Amino acid sequence: MTLYRADMHIHTILSPCGSLEMSPVNILKEAARNKLDMIGITDHNTTRQCAAVRQLAEGTGITVICGAEVNTREEIHCIALFGNDNSLGQFQLWLDMRLPDIRNNPEKFGDQVWVDVDENIAGEEPRLLISAINASLEETQQMVHSLGGVFIAAHADKTRNSVISQLGFIPDDVVFDAIEISSNTDKELFIRQFPYLKDYSFITSSDAHYLHQIGSAYTEIEMHDACFESLKQSLKFNGGITCISNRKKS
Repeated sequence: MTLYRADMHIHTILSPCGSLEMSPVNILKEAARNKLDMIGITDHNTTRQCAAVRQLAEGTGITVICGAEVNTREEIHCIALFGNDNSLGQFQLWLDMRLPDIRNNPEKFGDQVWVDVDENIAGEEPRLLISAINASLEETQQMVHSLGGVFIAAHADKTRNSVISQLGFIPDDVVFDAIEISSNTDKELFIRQFPYLKDYSFITSSDAHYLHQIGSAYTEIEMHDACFESLKQSLKFNGGITCISNRKKS
């Protein structure tokens, strides 16, 4: 078993709130500079930039796990990660059917384009990606798990758009594979505040929207190798996971 450094919550140029510098090439350069072994590409309600990042990562020693940060009907953010293209494609179709037809205003919210490996614009999403989709937290969890994915409560310690801020608790009928906390929260203190979470796996991620944020927080995970199935197993058995929550950059 080896300890791998993972930042599993990174946005790209496609997220309207993400910097236009967050291209696949730049993300991988910054991930390498910060000695990350595994990164998660998690744009808001879309997976369309994932493929180019993963393709460019081949041979770099960085494993790219593809997914999305979903905003459910309750305005709860959660991370969905997948291990193969078939599951990822099915999830994208599911998201497309549930994203409301609210037009993006680039001047107000930012551009929503994705690029190819040569950084040419490959497409643009006209609908506002940060909208809440027409699916509940429970429905989203069921869909992710039906596709063999990993389902994580995003930034659960935050006062906005987290499962706890929106509902006050984690419902018994919702199964998370891990709880994500941000870099300014101590895991043990958080568990003291919410003792019913003590048996969950915890991760810390950067939630990077800008290049300098990549790797500013990460999780060290003990796995057989840096791949999706090993990540899934480690989270399932709550073993070998060390939250690094004090890695802020000046």
